[in-house]
This record gives sequence, C-alpha cells and structure tokens, in this order.
Amino acid sequence: MANKHAIGIDLGTTYSCVAIWEERNSRAEIIHNDQGNRTTPSFVAFTDSQRLVGDAAKNQASTNPTNTVFDAKRLIGRKYSDPVIENDLKLWPFKVVADAEDKPKIVVNYKGQENELTPEEISSMILTKMKDIAGAFLESPVTDAVVTVPAYFSHSQRKATKDAGTIAGLNVMRIINEPTAAALAYGLQKRPNCAEKRNVFVFDLGGGTLDVSLLTIKGGTYQVKATAGDTHLGGEDFDNRMVSYLAKEFKRKHKEDMNGNSKALRRLRNECEKAKRILSYNNEATIDIDALFQGIDFHSTMTRARFEKLNDDLFEKCMDTVKRCLDDARVDKNHVHDIVLVGGSSRIPKVQKLLQSFFPGKELCKSINPDEAVAYGAAVQAYMINNGHGGNDSKTLKNLVLMDVTPLSLGTSIKGDLMSVLIPRNTPIPAKKKGTYFTDSDDQPTVCVDVYEGERLRASENNMLGLFSFDVPPAPRGFPIYICFDVNEDGILSVSAEEKLTGKKQEITINNGTGRFSAKEVAKMIEEAEMLKDEDEKYKERVKAKNALDECVYKVKKAIKDGNFFSKVSAMDKQRIMAAIREAREMVNNDGVEQGETYQYKKCLMELQSVTNEIMGKINSDYEESDNGD
Repeated sequence: MANKHAIGIDLGTTYSCVAIWEERNSRAEIIHNDQGNRTTPSFVAFTDSQRLVGDAAKNQASTNPTNTVFDAKRLIGRKYSDPVIENDLKLWPFKVVADAEDKPKIVVNYKGQENELTPEEISSMILTKMKDIAGAFLESPVTDAVVTVPAYFSHSQRKATKDAGTIAGLNVMRIINEPTAAALAYGLQKRPNCAEKRNVFVFDLGGGTLDVSLLTIKGGTYQVKATAGDTHLGGEDFDNRMVSYLAKEFKRKHKEDMNGNSKALRRLRNECEKAKRILSYNNEATIDIDALFQGIDFHSTMTRARFEKLNDDLFEKCMDTVKRCLDDARVDKNHVHDIVLVGGSSRIPKVQKLLQSFFPGKELCKSINPDEAVAYGAAVQAYMINNGHGGNDSKTLKNLVLMDVTPLSLGTSIKGDLMSVLIPRNTPIPAKKKGTYFTDSDDQPTVCVDVYEGERLRASENNMLGLFSFDVPPAPRGFPIYICFDVNEDGILSVSAEEKLTGKKQEITINNGTGRFSAKEVAKMIEEAEMLKDEDEKYKERVKAKNALDECVYKVKKAIKDGNFFSKVSAMDKQRIMAAIREAREMVNNDGVEQGETYQYKKCLMELQSVTNEIMGKINSDYEESDNGD
C-alpha cells in the first residue's frame, strides 16, 4: 500500500502556496491551482449565493469590498485591542469587531445573513483551498501537512494557525518557521551535500511579515543560530503608504475625499499593488483609473524615488532587524557566506540595495523563486516526517537534519516580579528544561506558577502565556517545587510542576486562549530589553538585596524561636536584636521595592548581621569560658 501523501503549505498574508515532494525526481513540486497559477491569493469572499476563495475572491474584491476578507494572518492569534492592527482596521473595507474576550471577529454578509467569523476560520478556508488544490493534483484526498509561520510568530499565533489547520480537516504534523523552510529549499537546490560549514542568512520579506534567520549548513545538517523579525511589516504596508499618498493627491486635485468609500479604496489598492510590482523593474509606473470616485477619472505617476521616500522608515526597520539577528547569533556580517532573498517584497530594488550595502562584496542569492521557496521547504519537511526522516529518498534527504530555535525566552515569575528564564531565546527545539523553585513562607498552602515569554527582567512586562495553582503540603519555607518546560517541534509549550514529598504533579499545555501578545511588545520586545537594560539591572539588584534582607530576618527569627537564645543574652542585647529585626521587617514589608534603594536594603542587612554576629560572639565567648572553668 502506498504511503499517504503529506504536503507543505506556505500560508501567506497575501498569497499562499502548496507543494509536495516527488520521490521519483528528488525535488519538490509546486502545485498550480485551478487557474493555472502557482500561488493563490489569501482572499475569502462572501456573496448572496456563494463563498469564494483565492483568485475568484480577489477578482471581485473591488465590487464586493465589505464582504471580501484578506490579511487574516495579521489578525490570527491577536487581540482586537492590539495597537499594531489599529491602522489596518481603518484601511480594511470589511468590518472587524471584538467579542467578550477581546478576540477579533470579522463581520460579513453571507446569503443574506450577518455572520461573525474568527481569523482562524478565515485561515482555515484558505488552507482548505490549498488542500483541495493538492488533492486534485494527486487525484487522492490529502489530510497530512506541514504549515509554515513567520519565525517571530508568538506562541498564541502558532497555536491559532494549528487550530486553523484542524478546522480545515488537516492533520498539521508540524509548524515550521518560514525562513527555515526557505533555507531548506536553498540548501537542497543550490548547496546539496555541502562539505564545508556555510553561514546562510535568509531575508524573508513577504506581504505581511518580515523574518530573518541565520543558519549554518554543513552536509545535511541545517542549524538555526538566531532569528528575528517583525510580524507586521511587509508589502501590504508599502501598499498602504501609496494608497494614503494617492488618496490625498486625489483630494487635492479634485476636492473630493474618497476615504470611507471602500470600493474606491479597493480599486486604488489594486492599482498600487500593480505599480509596486512595476517599480521593481521600471523607474516609474502609471496609475490610471476610470471613474474612481464620484465619476471622476484619476491619473497619476508613481516614480521609484517617490515610492522609496514614502517607505524609507519601513526599509530602515528591515535593516534594524537584520542587525539584531546577527547580534543575537554573535556572528560578524563578514562571516556570512550566502544571503538568500525570499518573499515577493524582497524584489524591491531599495531593499536589495540596502542589503548589498550592509553585506559589502557579497552577492545576493536571487536564483530560487522567492514566492515558492517556503512551500518547497515545507514539502521537504512534510515528506521527511511522513516517511521516517527521508524515507526511500536516500539520495537527497536521508541524512538531512533540521534544528530550529525558540524565538523568545520562556520562564516563570519568581519573588520580586523577576523573570526566571528556563529556556532562553534561540534555544534549539524541541527543548526540555527543568528548574527548582522554593516556597516563600512556612506552611505555604499553594504555589502560583505564572508562565511568561519575553526578554524583560520583570516578568510582568513580558507576555503572560498562562498560570496555574499548585497545592503544597505543610512544610517550612524553602520547600522545593520542580518545574519542567517542554517545547515541542511546533514551538508549543507544556509546563509541569511536581513536589517529591507526596509525588503530586500538575501540568498545563499553553493553549490558544491563554495570553496573547500586545502588538508593541511583539514588535519592540527585544529593542525595549536593550534600551531599558540598565534600568532592569538596577531593579534586579534592588530585589536581590531586599530578598537577602528578608532571608536574614527569617533565619534570625527562626534561631530565636528554635533555640534557648534569649536565656543566654542580656536584656539590653535582647532589645537591640529585636529592634534590628523590627527595622528590617518594616523595610521588607514596605510595599515600595520601587521606593527603597538598593543601598538601603544592603545597609539594613549589614546592621542586622552586625548586631547578630556581635551577640552570638558574646554567647560563644561566655560558653567557652564556662567550659574552660569546668
């Protein structure tokens, strides 16, 4: 019996692509859709009679804009209140509302009725289309797939993408990062059986996201060293700048404001997208639209220089991301051997010029199809999983090993709102790390395990993924709880807590409903960590000093309680030590770790230790004299 087919799907913001590995030819085949195109628009439209997906949906977008949904990938796994989608909400012709849990719902009219759909549902419709395209090509049903996501997708966005696959009737065998998939395509097509280690930098600028990764390739081993990106930067943003500019030009010339007219803006957007493509090989593009708004014809010319000026800050953001990735990998740009361009927007001449300047003397690799490379790599991974790491294709895939990484650090909150990292960012996955935590007080009934992802030292300034309470048996302060973080191949996290005394264990799988990134933290988390590093370090030192003082107070009080301490000291010494404990206790209990300075905690600790050591010294001295006398 023949093996079931497994496909690779590049679920893109603007276009999607599907591929399958052909064992006979030892290469991936990009599958064309029912229109003969190798990529399919990520559009879904609703009419009074039917639902349309792909080319058919995009072709009628200008006549049915409010019921034609695109850019679902920009909403998936996010909250409605995320500031990063604020501008998109103004530009999208379709309506988006928030549900009771602040999750976005897309409102469409379908067969005369109003429907609210989640981004996962819209994405599942596109995935279903890709599954059907593959099924028609293979002449058999397809259920198994590898789906790609941007490397910088948060945990919630990855889980939401996998949920979309489930809704589409797919068994999503693996979620892999887009630049990693592209590197697989590059390595197999251009660097097969590479004997010497090569550092390959993948620059993936698509319709909605920017991803960059640095990998090392040697033989069949692909190891991701670092990844960085922006989940809200791509060709759509360049289009938006043109649309805004030309809408203002129309208003200036004709004294009419088309903002708010979804049909006019959709037609203008279509022409801007065409103009952007033309500007990749020509110095100017003509925009000519009959009866654009209020029956007025619109004619304009967009030069490449104007286009670059409109998007200059966005292009610079791209290069900032490139620098951050290399810094994280601790690799000098001169040690990068290959620069691989992926994604349709990587064709933009200004982007290529900036990359060429950043990597002087290096040729940019444009020899693989930037629109198809991600699906190609996904098909490779799908075949390997489905057929036991290369299956019968010993010629090409037998010794291939892929090692991906976590994009952000994972950890828990500990005393003082500190982030205790168990799995640092850029750790190879799958990954499993254990840590030990201790109770803060005697007979503490429960321990709250708060799970976070992010780079800030303060846990509360990172993104909370989930939490659970863990019951603890009666025990003195410092009772150990063992925490385990387990990240699977999809980058999805499970957390367990265990105490050895009774053998009790509790586990949580972080799911789609637990915690989501705010957009500012997604885009600027690493940058903020760098900018505020000094402040974070000061806070960490302050908390450590406070905790040291608290621990000293606890030990001194315990010694007094457990032993016959006060029977051996004078009344004056008793007053001194109790006063020192009281002063230290007041400082520890002060809600203002923010108000307290590090030196104050350290000074108080030194005073408590000094008094304690002096009195203990007296007791020991009296004991020795008494012993000698006997």
